[in-house]
Amino acid sequence: MFTLITGASSGVGRATAVRLSAERALILHGRNRERLEETRLFSATPERHALWCMDLNDVSSIDASLTSLLAERPVEAFVHCAGAVTVLPMRSTDHKVAQAMMNVNFLAAVEIVNLLLKRKINGRQLTNIIFISSIFSSFGARGHSAYCASKAALDGLMRALAVELAPAIRVNSILPGALKTSMSGDAFSDPEIVEKFKRDYPLGIGEPSDIADAVQFLLSPNARWLTGQQIAVDGGRTVNMSLK
Repeated sequence: MFTLITGASSGVGRATAVRLSAERALILHGRNRERLEETRLFSATPERHALWCMDLNDVSSIDASLTSLLAERPVEAFVHCAGAVTVLPMRSTDHKVAQAMMNVNFLAAVEIVNLLLKRKINGRQLTNIIFISSIFSSFGARGHSAYCASKAALDGLMRALAVELAPAIRVNSILPGALKTSMSGDAFSDPEIVEKFKRDYPLGIGEPSDIADAVQFLLSPNARWLTGQQIAVDGGRTVNMSLK
């Protein structure tokens, strides 16, 4: 049995892959094969992990690409870490910008789950789905209209699937706050933004490993009675209403 992790070439996806690699056989997804190979080499027992290299923005190609991979690698757990973000004011956000984020953040997850549920492709092996969403799915942010919408769609899908697929399959979302990743690099290069994060996050700025910890828990038997939940892993950011 395998665990499929999208976005495994960097950030949360890579941290999650490395964390799970000692206990699970993995299918590591990413756009860049060289970076995926790096993730595999960082992992425990690299030889038992498979690579799936493709751009999830090309949603229509997921079916053929993944189906062939699943023929010999049944998937019992799916962790959707892949994400895309473009920061633009709404007046500069057209349907093409929004579509690219919806493709990677939401529609790719829809397509992958659809395939994993087909008995002729994956049997009845799937037991756990985890979406890496964002606290932006529930809160607004300037310049993030399309990103917020895509993550809100992902969490809506999570809740519906949790009801539809129970009791055989558990489905949850993890909502990270600010993390030091390649996607957030520009923000962390600005000292003023970093200082603001330090004020706004009671437990300080997070690391990808903090999200990997939560994924590991949700995949474990210790989370057996947990489904349909948006779990904020954000250092307390969403409960901090302080003005200074």
